[in-house]
Amino acid sequence: MKRTLLLGGMLAAFATASSLAAPSPVSTRDGALTDTAGMTLYVFEKDKTGDGRSACNGPCAGLWPPLAAGADDKPEGDLGLVARDDGSRQWSWRGKPLYRFAQDSAPGERKGDNFKQLWRVAKP
Repeated sequence: MKRTLLLGGMLAAFATASSLAAPSPVSTRDGALTDTAGMTLYVFEKDKTGDGRSACNGPCAGLWPPLAAGADDKPEGDLGLVARDDGSRQWSWRGKPLYRFAQDSAPGERKGDNFKQLWRVAKP
């Protein structure tokens, strides 16, 4: 009886812990990385892989909003975190910061791909 209660309690604890895990801020759609709303994510050629910083700040970030990360978010697998000039954090994929494109207005749009030969759709 004690064994059954102990096992049941452990299973309940694991179920609770896994349900508290935050959903991933990134998924894949049609060969591209997307945010939770299905909007295409991009990488910037001026960002250096693994630098830990974003090269797109100020007016650049107005056209290319960063994929914001919260204060409690933690890196996991290929998803990492980088610092922004304003002190906030954003998600990165394999060391490259992730951005949206302000002119993409619907999920799946890729208007920013190859913009000024500096922006590329982020791929898994």
